[in-house]
Amino acid sequence: MSLAMYTDKRREPRHKAQGKAKVRSKDDQHSPWLQVELVDISDGGFRLSHVDTTFVAGQELDFTHPYATGTARVIWNRILDGRVETGCLILTRA
Repeated sequence: MSLAMYTDKRREPRHKAQGKAKVRSKDDQHSPWLQVELVDISDGGFRLSHVDTTFVAGQELDFTHPYATGTARVIWNRILDGRVETGCLILTRA
């Protein structure tokens, strides 16, 4: 499929975001916070850029970034230009 034929089927618009975010596994409250880059946000989620390869789809994370704090679920990961991008769905906001 060419880019000209691509139709964005997202439920919510994404907005570019810059800044740092911190995440850690919800299962291990004693794990250190990982500092990552915030790429974009929507009302229901966000995308991160980082080098950590341990996040898995379905994993729940505590998170904080300039726009929200709470719990999110990892929906997808992809490697792009030597970095990992992770898409997250917000489950709860603090």
